[in-house]
Amino acid sequence: MAVADRKYDVIVIGGGHAGCEAALASSRMGADTLLLSLYLDNMALMPCNPSVGGPAKGHLVREGSALGGRQADAADSSAMLIRRMNTSKGPAVQSLRAQCDLREYGAWFTMAVETEKNLEVRQELVTDLWIDGGQVRGVRTKYGLDYEGRAVVLAAGTYLGGRVFIGQESFPSGPLGELPAEDLSRSLRKAGLEIGRMRTDTGPRLHLDTLDLASLSAQGSSGEPLAFSLWNKGRVLEGYSCYLTRTNPAIHETVRANLHRSPLFTGLMDGTGPRYCPSIEDKVTRFPERDSHPIFLEPVSMGNKEVYMQNFSTSLPLDVQLQMVRSLPGCENAHIIRPGYTIEYDYVVPTQLLPSLEMRAIKGLFLAGQINGTSGYEEAAAQGLLAGINAALKCREEPPVVLARSEAYLGVLVDDLVTKGTEEPYRMLTSRCEHRLLLRHDNAGRRLSPIGRRLGLIDDGQWSSLLASWKRIDEEMIRLEGARIGPSEGLNEALVEAGSAPLSENVSGADLLRRPGISYGLVEKFSPSPAPPRGDEVLALEVEVKYAGYIDRQHRQVAKLSRMEEAKLPEDLDYSAIPGLLSERRHKLEAVRPLNLGQAGRISGVTPADIHLLSVWLNALHRRGGHEEIQEE
Repeated sequence: MAVADRKYDVIVIGGGHAGCEAALASSRMGADTLLLSLYLDNMALMPCNPSVGGPAKGHLVREGSALGGRQADAADSSAMLIRRMNTSKGPAVQSLRAQCDLREYGAWFTMAVETEKNLEVRQELVTDLWIDGGQVRGVRTKYGLDYEGRAVVLAAGTYLGGRVFIGQESFPSGPLGELPAEDLSRSLRKAGLEIGRMRTDTGPRLHLDTLDLASLSAQGSSGEPLAFSLWNKGRVLEGYSCYLTRTNPAIHETVRANLHRSPLFTGLMDGTGPRYCPSIEDKVTRFPERDSHPIFLEPVSMGNKEVYMQNFSTSLPLDVQLQMVRSLPGCENAHIIRPGYTIEYDYVVPTQLLPSLEMRAIKGLFLAGQINGTSGYEEAAAQGLLAGINAALKCREEPPVVLARSEAYLGVLVDDLVTKGTEEPYRMLTSRCEHRLLLRHDNAGRRLSPIGRRLGLIDDGQWSSLLASWKRIDEEMIRLEGARIGPSEGLNEALVEAGSAPLSENVSGADLLRRPGISYGLVEKFSPSPAPPRGDEVLALEVEVKYAGYIDRQHRQVAKLSRMEEAKLPEDLDYSAIPGLLSERRHKLEAVRPLNLGQAGRISGVTPADIHLLSVWLNALHRRGGHEEIQEE
């Protein structure tokens, strides 16, 4: 094998959502970075639904922007329609979702990586990791060239050992017919990594001109300017919609009559599928009491006629797919451009990772995206950003960025993966987050941008813009606390119209805003501000004022829990030496090797009694070493 004539700081394998974010982050931090991708024409490919965001996922995109990531910019640039989700629910779970032009989205990332300073891009098929003495040294490729690097980010997506299933037919493949990375999968097994098998499904693509969309219910953009990025000016998008249709008993009967032809029910597939995005076969068999399921017909690009079928993923044979599709209202004459299929792939059991996303057993090797058992573009991009940051920091010999569960949805995602692992494709959900009110879409910048600024991923102009925004919010909150608003005919009429009681005495502007159903716009109308907040700043201000008591309570809970996170566990702790610790719990602790008591307590099967034993043992170690003891709550 020939070795390339230059050595890189960071080598990124894979040009998907995780790989692009990783390469951009490390190169922008000054690391000499090489990005190797199977197909340069398919950077940041969207082989499933071309949408970004939604509940929890939108939080990840916003957090990525706050840290200095680029997925938010790509989504804003390519969005065909965008909506604010969960507006009928509390502010903690509200987020954005955009339907993107998959070609424009990929083109945005292609231009970003090809023009970034310190970043070299090459089309190569990586076949092997170059590992020496438990340390990654680089990669080997199909073209006979070795590339040497101080850190490697592996973001191989669903290509590892990829196999596609359509009915009883199956063949080695990556997404949308691309080559799989079979040699690299074997290399990971040879390196001693624990490998599992997962699968994901996608729905058929239909030709737009063969659909009767006029008979269906349309869902367009929200009528307000919206953007994922903290720095992009929101746009009101018009001209594109998604359309709602529904399955019916005839379709369900077609599914049941053809289960013997489904690879999912005939034992052809070994991989575990996604719980929260089941195929139509799964839905029909798991929910027999339902006679209808919603299906969304969604545009994929302004440059073609393809329409994606959201909630209609399937691996049934093509003739059955056509029969099902043409039984849907609005799709009676539909033409299938691309069939639905299932892809099965290898993933690395993520409990082998540190919270920095570095492998425990192989120093300098970072993993990001679906290779860690996750599902979704947003989860992949967020991991890629973190892995790229930490790979660059590894080259600098600086401590990694590790986000706590109380700091970010990304912190929750990574902690779940490395502590609990996953046996099915992991999807980010708001319900996984214990501190949702602290981790809102509107305050991502406050939480994470200081980190991005310190890393050099946020420039002077962006930072100044944030500081000015925070100043407007803070000064207006102070003004509202001091402003006195008295009863008046106009105000009381507005209050009654909003479903609130009229004023009989003077109140502060903040107290008036705390009333249910009262908006900042109404308060500001009767108590004008010299420098009112703008756009998303209004939402942030309303939440901080209306939910101040709940927010303070969650901050106190976080402070209490942080004491457990600060109780560090030695990496070489001998769990067999701890009296009273049952062997089953000992094995779990040895497998994960938690970094602190807090992480130990989140391991499945580890009990509060086990944590007490660990705490007592740690205190004994500290007394012998002259350190401060851990105080249990």
